Amino acid sequence: MKVVCIGDIFITDEMMENGVRPFLGEGDTMEVLFFGTRDKVGMRDIIKDVEAGRHDGIVLPEGLYETIVDADLLVVHLCPIKRDLIEKATKLKAIMSCRGGLENIDVQAATDHKIIVSNNPAHNANAVAEFAIGVILSETRNISRSNYALRHGEWRNVYPNTATDIKEMTDMTVGIVGYGSIGRLVAHKLSVFGCKILVADPFLKECKEEYATLVPMDELLAKSDIVTLHARSNGAIMTDREFGLMKEHSYLINTGRSYLVDVDAFRRAMDSGKLLGAAIDVFETEPDIPEFYRQYDNITITNHLGGVTINSFRDAPIFSMKNYLAFARGEAELAFWANKKQLAQ
Repeated sequence: MKVVCIGDIFITDEMMENGVRPFLGEGDTMEVLFFGTRDKVGMRDIIKDVEAGRHDGIVLPEGLYETIVDADLLVVHLCPIKRDLIEKATKLKAIMSCRGGLENIDVQAATDHKIIVSNNPAHNANAVAEFAIGVILSETRNISRSNYALRHGEWRNVYPNTATDIKEMTDMTVGIVGYGSIGRLVAHKLSVFGCKILVADPFLKECKEEYATLVPMDELLAKSDIVTLHARSNGAIMTDREFGLMKEHSYLINTGRSYLVDVDAFRRAMDSGKLLGAAIDVFETEPDIPEFYRQYDNITITNHLGGVTINSFRDAPIFSMKNYLAFARGEAELAFWANKKQLAQ
């Protein structure tokens, strides 16, 4: 078996090497290529184009078209895998993505050539879940605001939520929108706080965890003190309508995708006082963000840090290899098989 790995500044050459090499047997080979730039600032614009599906003009790793010809398995993170590349890969059996999204892979082209595509939406799930809880605590308990005030010589006694009473988690209801890998981890970690947990997910028929209750989205919005977004969607799920349904003096947390929230509607909800506060980690125009975010004292803003841990990047190639080899050996079903239904037709 020949494995081709395409690393980048996040999942590095070394991580690919250390993650894949231990799974290779005698006679197996691997080649590691590098995609993108070796600085995060330069990589930011490339990622924007990748996630927006603008792959034309993106420079692929040197030698990729040649080495893919006889590859059996491709392990990739951010590098675009386009139709013309797939058509060169006459022996390729599977494309294993180390990330949750599939925007960089032409899944239809892979399906046309009977190539399995699998992603890894859980690769940074624990990292994002931890971070979501961290910013919930920071926003509701004024941690970052207090830190800022003390650093600027102020012993601050009044905060945006002082007048409504600063509550402990045990006295609040948290609504989790989207109950996939991240949402479940958020619920599990929150369960130790003693708060009431509501979940809403259009793809879920029942919630098996005793500490969480599945409810319709509208009910979740009306009853939750904190609404945290972990859904996948093609557009905004928080518009004027949804903000209008939210409980008075509640909090919005978005560590998921920026487009889940209609920014104008969010601003109107902040201006009206409907929201007591918010924590936002993702923005449409990164690294530039709308100026109004900086003007609100009751918004905790962070620069897309949710999934950035060494664990989430280091462990992704390991998962990809374990997932594929267990499937290839008939030991387990392939997890996160993106084109299973199409290949079965």
